[in-house]
Amino acid sequence: MTLRLAWTLARREMRGGLAGFRIFLTCLALAVAALGAVGTVRASIEAGLARNGAALLGGDAEVELTYRFATGAERAALDRIASAVSETAEFRSMATVLRHGQSERALTQVKAVDDAYPLVGAVRLSPPISWDQALSSGGDPGAVMERVLAERLGLSPGDGFRLGEQAFTLTAILDSFPDNAGESLALGPITIVRTSDLAQSGLLGPGTLFEAQYRLLLPPGTDLGTARGQAMAALEGAGARWRDARDGAPGLSGFVDRLGAFLILIGLSGLAVGGVGVSAAVRAWLDAKLPVIATLKSLGASRRVIFLTYLIQIGLMTALGIMLGLALGAALPLLLAPVIEARLPMPATFGVFPGPLAEAALYGALAALAFALWPLALAADTRAAVLFRSAVDAGRRVPRPRYLAMITALAGLFLLAAAAFSGNWRLTLWTLGGVAGTLALLAVVALLAAPLAGGLMPLARRRPALRLALGALRTRRGDATGVVLSLGLGLAVLAVVGQIDGTLRRAIESEMPGVAPSFFFVDVQPDQIGDFLTLARGNPGVSRVEAAPMLRGVVTRINGRPATEVAGDHWVVRGDRGLTYSDNPPSRTTITAGEWWPAGYDGPPLISFSAEEAAEIGLSLGDTLTVNVLGRDITGTIASFRQVDFRNAGIGFVMSMNPAALQGAPHTWIATVYAGPEAETAILREIGDRWPNVTAIPVGEAIERVAGLLAGIGAAVRWGAAATLVTGFAVLIGTALAAARARRYEAAILKTLGASRGLILRSFALRAALLGLIAGIAAIAAGAVGGWAVAHFVLDTDHRVIWSSAVILVAGGVIATLAAELAFALRALTVKPAAILRSE
Repeated sequence: MTLRLAWTLARREMRGGLAGFRIFLTCLALAVAALGAVGTVRASIEAGLARNGAALLGGDAEVELTYRFATGAERAALDRIASAVSETAEFRSMATVLRHGQSERALTQVKAVDDAYPLVGAVRLSPPISWDQALSSGGDPGAVMERVLAERLGLSPGDGFRLGEQAFTLTAILDSFPDNAGESLALGPITIVRTSDLAQSGLLGPGTLFEAQYRLLLPPGTDLGTARGQAMAALEGAGARWRDARDGAPGLSGFVDRLGAFLILIGLSGLAVGGVGVSAAVRAWLDAKLPVIATLKSLGASRRVIFLTYLIQIGLMTALGIMLGLALGAALPLLLAPVIEARLPMPATFGVFPGPLAEAALYGALAALAFALWPLALAADTRAAVLFRSAVDAGRRVPRPRYLAMITALAGLFLLAAAAFSGNWRLTLWTLGGVAGTLALLAVVALLAAPLAGGLMPLARRRPALRLALGALRTRRGDATGVVLSLGLGLAVLAVVGQIDGTLRRAIESEMPGVAPSFFFVDVQPDQIGDFLTLARGNPGVSRVEAAPMLRGVVTRINGRPATEVAGDHWVVRGDRGLTYSDNPPSRTTITAGEWWPAGYDGPPLISFSAEEAAEIGLSLGDTLTVNVLGRDITGTIASFRQVDFRNAGIGFVMSMNPAALQGAPHTWIATVYAGPEAETAILREIGDRWPNVTAIPVGEAIERVAGLLAGIGAAVRWGAAATLVTGFAVLIGTALAAARARRYEAAILKTLGASRGLILRSFALRAALLGLIAGIAAIAAGAVGGWAVAHFVLDTDHRVIWSSAVILVAGGVIATLAAELAFALRALTVKPAAILRSE
């Protein structure tokens, strides 16, 4: 009976249409649309990766070896498993062009392929010649390269260039190719040649840095898990790594997961902003319904009937707002698909995905109900006496315990859903904890606005407009809480993003160039390193040269157990890692625990390990590590820990061994050269002309490439934060609309007492500016704390407040509050005092 009566009353009230719900719908729809759009883009990328898994990988599966090709027995084992096998090798080199007696060089990622390549997909070339024709030529062997590299070297099809000691003819421009997962993150553009044509190049000698990949086409119906077991059993102890089409681009998919989770959590912050707007809109709507509620109470309606009547209406409006948000969130990615695809370094299949939309709908429903329950519960306690006097003190200010329990339960469900869907409990808890802490900070700041205004009153004795503004902030009806919460949270999210972005830019643009070397030189042969160092150090423009032997190994076991069981998904055990040897600790090395082995030590292998990574994994002195180097397992004991700084772009190795442990292992040297910009061209030419096999990696270009990637991430995050700010502005308008009735009453009283319209308008403007200033300062405080937390715990870098961003935020807060306030204040000034005073 109670529910039926509530439904009848709700249905009759809803005949008035959407009056009072426009801000409610705007805030909820914007927040849900942002979440739905981010989720849809993420799902589109995941669908593209899944759909193109085999093409991205270049086959149904891949086996990768470091520094070597498969032995005859290993290749025979792969041939037994697969119906077809393609062997490729990838490494970095310098593409060299001789023009007018001068050599020009550019870094390239060389992909050396066999006759079976490509197993899956096709290579697209300009001009569109056949693949066999592209890699063969009447004279020098044929090669294809990406357009950006050809343009950098001034090459056109038919021109010649060199890789190492081997001359090639550029036959076509490489437009696209399969097995390109992660190539967008490579240090140089791609050049494809046949492996057999590199025999005389000097680039694939013993110890040179290359990875050999064996792409497999499996017979139809083959279980990928079974095939993996057979392959890894045949290559046990070879340091091989397996990938298959189930996760054809693990680096990209991991990147997408992390970025998507971060954007979703920014969307959740925006939803919190929208929730504040929902609460303000519901409160304003219910304030207008107070006479109706009091009338129903006078006629005998129970608290439960009142609560259910307006809960039904809010529920219906919530459903409408969610549907509008889902429609917008699904449509925007489809409309912007060409723009998004052009900026993505991975394939995407855009469509309507029910999963992320359902997730956004769940978030929206939980947030809307949680934020609406507080004002709704208070409205249900409205006393009938409100019919006979002003609604200044119409009821309770804190909901009854049962409603508080309901709000707590909804918040708990929201937290569980966010943690489950984001896939990262820790990040979710930290983010939502930060949002809750920011809301608490803003609430405290809003409460302090009244005593602060009282303390400033003596300064406004001869400034009536300022005195009126401060007096309004002192009253219990002051709207400081709504404005500070709505605007402050949006600005706080933007402040955190601004601080993070500024920290990254400063680290890359300011700190790195001051300490980074000019070049990394790799693949320096042992018989070349002496002359190399003499030449480099003899150049007057060179300030410092460092060099170290370079091998790569895979950590396979820790204390006899599989490394992944001990270290989990730590980056040290995810793939092959740099490894070096030395009789003595390198210069500027700090041993934090243990001791370095004595010079000439030839006992059981000893290892010096990076202290920070050891602490993360949980290693101790005396632990044993098994490292697979070129198919050979070397088990060593950790003898010392040392500090390794990877942030200065210099030479840094997680692991170093005593020389005897790696005796006889083919390897090359790596060197860094620190030089002034004026000497870089000469150094590159001298070393390249004398040792064509040596590859130079310009550190500045690598930093620019990383900076470009981070700029793309920063842009995506800033767009998400901007959407949150738009929602915050909509909430601010709703707060101003909710206070419109109070503004009209205040203007009527002031007019009656003789105040001019100009004085009243100035007082309203000053009040808005003060509230915007308070919200902006609180947002800066929250942004500084959030930026420090991300810089310290996530980026592991120093943090300094970006004051330029802070000033912009404060100015934006003042302007936004002024705009919202004055838009409604002007209407309040046009109302005649008599009409307002009679109605009140």
